[in-house]
Amino acid sequence: MTVGGDTIRITRGRGGEVEVTGTIDAFARDILIRAGFLFLPALRGHWIRLPFDLGQGWENEHAACAADMLTAARYPVHLDPDLRPHPPGQEAPATPARPPAMTAQAPPSRPPRH
Repeated sequence: MTVGGDTIRITRGRGGEVEVTGTIDAFARDILIRAGFLFLPALRGHWIRLPFDLGQGWENEHAACAADMLTAARYPVHLDPDLRPHPPGQEAPATPARPPAMTAQAPPSRPPRH
């Protein structure tokens, strides 16, 4: 768990990047790496963020997945509401949307061969 029970915060930064702040131990680091986060060297430790330019939908899914995994591991986590894949109050579709199936029709009758 985090030292002193610090909350791990997953937020969207000013530049639009999704980043993680807080005290991260080795297990939380492994969870974040599994969820797609990068650990880049910075002046004060590491900058933990998702890759750029993969779309907000992708970022939201990975940020929410990371928050769910960290919460399941009993880390205190704050996920910005705008990073949820589906806004609160809206349910996710139960199944992926797909076009309606075409109905099978009997083949046209052929004239008999002579």
